[in-house]
Amino acid sequence: MVANMVIETTKKIRDMEIRGAGKIARAAVEALKNQIMVSRAKSVNDFIKEVENAANILKSARPTAVSLPNAVNYVLYNIKINKNLDLDELKKKALEACDNFIKNSLEAVRKIGEIGARRISDGDTIMTHCNSKAALSVIKTAFRQGKDIKVIATESRPRYQGHLTVKELSDEGIDVTLIVDSAVRLFMKKVDKVIVGADSIAANGAVVNKIGTSMLALAANEARVLFFVAAETYKFSPQTLLGELIEIEERDASEVADPEKFKGVKIRNPAFDVTPPEYIDLIITEKGVIPPQAAFFVIREELKWSLWNSI
Repeated sequence: MVANMVIETTKKIRDMEIRGAGKIARAAVEALKNQIMVSRAKSVNDFIKEVENAANILKSARPTAVSLPNAVNYVLYNIKINKNLDLDELKKKALEACDNFIKNSLEAVRKIGEIGARRISDGDTIMTHCNSKAALSVIKTAFRQGKDIKVIATESRPRYQGHLTVKELSDEGIDVTLIVDSAVRLFMKKVDKVIVGADSIAANGAVVNKIGTSMLALAANEARVLFFVAAETYKFSPQTLLGELIEIEERDASEVADPEKFKGVKIRNPAFDVTPPEYIDLIITEKGVIPPQAAFFVIREELKWSLWNSI
């Protein structure tokens, strides 16, 4: 039996009612926690199969954000290493794993803010893209420390996540300007640092993020502006160590334009793009600041459980 919450959460993630890599991860684990609580399995093997089935449904919701499979794999790993326990004890361990992931996920955002704020100077103008909670944590923390900063945020079309960003920063009291995505190069000369989030980070340090991120990176590189990525370690992709490529999700054309009004026209709507590591100065994680070339070591040391579960 698949819990209703699993089906509903999968749909909300797919339809982007739940969005943002961290929120997606936490929502998936909450749904898995509900599956564990309502499980009617009579044996350990049936319980594991039931949770695995729910996990696979959740993982199918969005193909690019590695936070989703990493989150549910964390729970699955903790179930499998405790499969010799009796059923009640195993359920208890599984629920503890869910709670631990959610707690650590939220704590990671706070730590990233504290670590990243050290890289922000008084008087900086920062450009950001989309609506990354990790990137915004850096900006907000720096502002709360009393640093006089300004922010330039892109609209982040076609879903306009930038509107959420400017509202959030404005409510904080931060001086923020909203620009169209295509104005990035024009405004880059006013910028001291770029801070973006990540949906996935490959073993070679390449960053997969909201479409348009690579455009910011190219403009920043040309203008010699520092380019930072703020990301929790569970956004690194263990599967890329095994040679797998991160799938770039392409969403429905109707998010861009009404296909009925453009008969015979192909409308493409990739949700993400890839920023090569050579355009990234630093990746800010809850464990510290690393160069993109150190992504391999983060995966090896911090995500052994996810790699183990993917083999």
